[in-house]
Amino acid sequence: MGFHTFDADQAERLERPGIRYRWVSAEEVIGGIAPAADAVVADLGSGTGFYTDDVAPHVGTVYGVDVQAEMHEFYREKGVPENVELVASDVSDLPFGDADLDGAFSTMTFHEFGTSGSVAELARVLATDARLAIFDWSADGDGDDGPPVDERYDAAVAVEMLETAGFTVED
Repeated sequence: MGFHTFDADQAERLERPGIRYRWVSAEEVIGGIAPAADAVVADLGSGTGFYTDDVAPHVGTVYGVDVQAEMHEFYREKGVPENVELVASDVSDLPFGDADLDGAFSTMTFHEFGTSGSVAELARVLATDARLAIFDWSADGDGDDGPPVDERYDAAVAVEMLETAGFTVED
């Protein structure tokens, strides 16, 4: 796990609301982090900014974190909201101070960065009362959509990884 990234040449495919919202709605993402109006949050694996754009009106700052410069280039061409800052970084080595973030979310990218090191890094940069919302493909899925099943996490494994890093998993 943690080595697959989305093909940046296919970035346009990430901009299809009829398909993307079928898997995770904007309301689920926003509700998952329950942000305050002045919150500082991070979109982990932000890609083209599809969900970043949904969260931006509800917070003070969103850091769009992505390891692929090509995804940030696509987002810039599309148009980045004023309160969004693009950060080129791997989740395992985030350029934020301890407890800097009021929340973070990941939509269909945990399988790309999910390691015990990256989860420990998230625990470091998230404030004590911060919420982390993760939506991803399940290893129990049929593999018809999303990444190959062998690149996905089983929910129990992901929960164990998060709890080992000190997170309390609610759902």
